[in-house]
Amino acid sequence: MTSKEFFKALEVLSEERDIPKEKILEVFGRGLINAYKKAYNGKVNAEVVFNEERAEITLVAKSLVVAQVDPEAEPGTQISLEEARELKKNVRIGDIIEEKITPKNFGRLAASTAKQMLTQGLKQLERERNLEYFTNKVGEMISAEIVQISDEFVTLYLGKDTETSIPARDLLVSDLFLGNRLSVYITKVEETTKGPKVYVSRTDRNLVKRLMENAIPELKDGVIEIIGLARDPGDRCKVCVATNNPDVDPVGACLGRNGVRIKSVIDALNGEKMDIYKYSDDPKELIANSIQPAKTIAVIIDVRDRSALAIVPDDQLSLAIGKKGQNARLAVQSCGWKIDIKPEADALEQGIKF
Repeated sequence: MTSKEFFKALEVLSEERDIPKEKILEVFGRGLINAYKKAYNGKVNAEVVFNEERAEITLVAKSLVVAQVDPEAEPGTQISLEEARELKKNVRIGDIIEEKITPKNFGRLAASTAKQMLTQGLKQLERERNLEYFTNKVGEMISAEIVQISDEFVTLYLGKDTETSIPARDLLVSDLFLGNRLSVYITKVEETTKGPKVYVSRTDRNLVKRLMENAIPELKDGVIEIIGLARDPGDRCKVCVATNNPDVDPVGACLGRNGVRIKSVIDALNGEKMDIYKYSDDPKELIANSIQPAKTIAVIIDVRDRSALAIVPDDQLSLAIGKKGQNARLAVQSCGWKIDIKPEADALEQGIKF
């Protein structure tokens, strides 16, 4: 069957649906074979051959040449040597012989099947394409749009004809308005009959990592590394950074000139505050850095217990601890050391030497 229109439509369809032509032809071919078998009680070994250059669609049966056809074999899978030589003179036993079996009104059957494939096979291909796309995005950040808000859930459009719901409590209050575009972190993807189920988060600390990598080239290139990161989503984040290049100031590179780099990250998190501090192999310096912006007078460490006592000026105690202990807690989580904080007056009163 010759059909230039079919191959033109195939080209358009492939571009519109973003699906490779080969995959569309594969599904379309399966549909034609099934239709052929039902309509003509066709041979089970039939296959469809698409010739795009000639704009031809042909049904071909491949049969094994045998001395005598086994009556228990699947119909059409074998052909006797005598029959085969009527089709091809120099054929031998064990050869595979091809025979065109395209029915006269195959074109009408193909057209009918094409309509069914548009509603069934192509949807399946799109589901497979979307599943592959989002599976490859697990652990990455993408942009999403809020399309619906209810009391408990928010619906996000992720692109690729895919939506997902996320508990409203997992979004920042300032996120919640229709049409708002958000950066979200993909945590997991599951396959369902309706397409991929994509799990996303705005509160995952890895979202901060991805945002920083986008804003800070040295992070993406590996010149700077995030050693520790702790976060109270929507409120504050504390990040410990290091560099393998002695000529690079890791904190300064993260902040950017006039803080422009880190500001883009803060804006993407709707104003979440960020503390960036420098990693050090010296635990005393590391712990002193971690409780910034408070200043430290001295740090006494217990390597075995991986714990430390940080002594700060009396007027810096509340700053070091932070509101509801937030600064101290984020410092502990980001540097990996247990930290006790004392004001200088208490340390002197207790006879602590520093």
